[in-house]
Amino acid sequence: MHMENFAPLMFAGLVVIMLIGFPVAFSLAALGLFSGFIAIEMGWFPANFMANLPLNVFGILSNETLLAIPFFTLMGAILEKCGLAEDMLDSMGQLFGPVRGGLGYSVIIVGFILGAITGTVAGQVIAMAMISLPVMMRYGYDTRYSTGVLAASGTITQLVPPSLVLIVMADQLGTDVGSMYKGAWGPSILQVLIFAAYTFLLGRIAPHKVPGLPASARTLNGWALWGKCLRGIIPSAILIFAVLGSMGGLPFMDHAIATPTEAGAMGAVGALVLALIHRRLSWQMLWEAMQGTMRLTAMVVFILIGSRVFSLVFQGVDGAIWVEHMLSSLPGGQIGFLIAVNVFVFFLAFFLDFFEIAFIILPLLGPVAHKLGIDMVWFGVLLCVNMQTSFMHPPFGFALFYLRGIADTLFKNGTLAKRIDSRDIYMGSIPWVGLQLLLVVIVIFFPQTVTVFLDKEVQVDTDKIQLEMPADMQGPAEGNVDMENPFGNSPAPAESAPAETPTKP
Repeated sequence: MHMENFAPLMFAGLVVIMLIGFPVAFSLAALGLFSGFIAIEMGWFPANFMANLPLNVFGILSNETLLAIPFFTLMGAILEKCGLAEDMLDSMGQLFGPVRGGLGYSVIIVGFILGAITGTVAGQVIAMAMISLPVMMRYGYDTRYSTGVLAASGTITQLVPPSLVLIVMADQLGTDVGSMYKGAWGPSILQVLIFAAYTFLLGRIAPHKVPGLPASARTLNGWALWGKCLRGIIPSAILIFAVLGSMGGLPFMDHAIATPTEAGAMGAVGALVLALIHRRLSWQMLWEAMQGTMRLTAMVVFILIGSRVFSLVFQGVDGAIWVEHMLSSLPGGQIGFLIAVNVFVFFLAFFLDFFEIAFIILPLLGPVAHKLGIDMVWFGVLLCVNMQTSFMHPPFGFALFYLRGIADTLFKNGTLAKRIDSRDIYMGSIPWVGLQLLLVVIVIFFPQTVTVFLDKEVQVDTDKIQLEMPADMQGPAEGNVDMENPFGNSPAPAESAPAETPTKP
């Protein structure tokens, strides 16, 4: 066997072990070590090549950028339990309820706001479904629309800063987190507008599917209602500006005063303050939030270690060169590459989690994108938009799993009058997956949606650079150059010896 044929075999083996269903982190490590043993036996690289593995693992554990993940995860876990979602959904539902599709608008807006302060899909989908699904069913909303809008609004979290996916993207693509956050704001806002436009059109085409709420359903009016809305929005906005603004992750902010890790730590403290304001802060809540943070952080670290084992051997057998030749020869240049990559990632998302795609596939795609002249922030945000769909389509659409579990719980405790079928949940997700793919197409063909909020690069024309020296600093005239002092600097005065003081006899 020749070495150039081994890289495709490793990639095929990667696909096979991912389909088996065994935990990806350990499967990757096992495949990498087994392939490395074969490569050493075949003489493709020496045995001491694998000595780089401990250095790679140490590099992972000492990465300060990834240290932001547990802080943002803890912030999201605390905010899931502080009652903010319940208050905002109740007030927004009453504010928009009388309008056709009003409950849908409230779910989309609250999903966007919660996504900007929590960064986790699971808690967001569960919290919104527990509160909004019974209300939507009670007032005659279409079942498929209701489940679809709840799942889709929860997955906005993956795109809206401070998304954990964007932190990983920035680390893997070698760009800073603040720029990645700035680039994600355009598609995030556009995603909300697309969801709202779909709800508006549905209200005009099929108004019976998204009816307005009767006046009797509103328990608050006037300033009391607006006050309740603002009590949820203002603290959230302060936390968003404090966390993202400090790290330069908001549009039109040119400077950062904190690293992502420091901003994440500040966000965790802010989440504790919000929980205290809502009188939900307790040792039990804090313990549960810390447990969830520990599990997610450990999962991320083990996936990253497994992917490093695989990628080290894959690079050693020139796998990166094979991937580069295969992808750079695609027709259509940048657009052809982006279309092919997004189709590939879309189908990978049927079987892989977004962390697994980011750690395993992105290191292979990033160098090719850079060679083709693609902006790394644009590329990372584009893939993040695509990976939203991993929560929305079968067989591993986790947002749909969460909805399935919540719907069963609500039916068993009598909150829902009838059981929601899995078929309705899956069929209801299809239009929203289509809307997410529409955003992928828009971002590909209109990169300004990402770059509009990024800092503009200063272009310097090296041919027009002139170096000038003031006349009083040019030294002596030509022909009278003192070789001991060619720049004409005045010599430093010699230190005078201290005067000898007479001693007393």
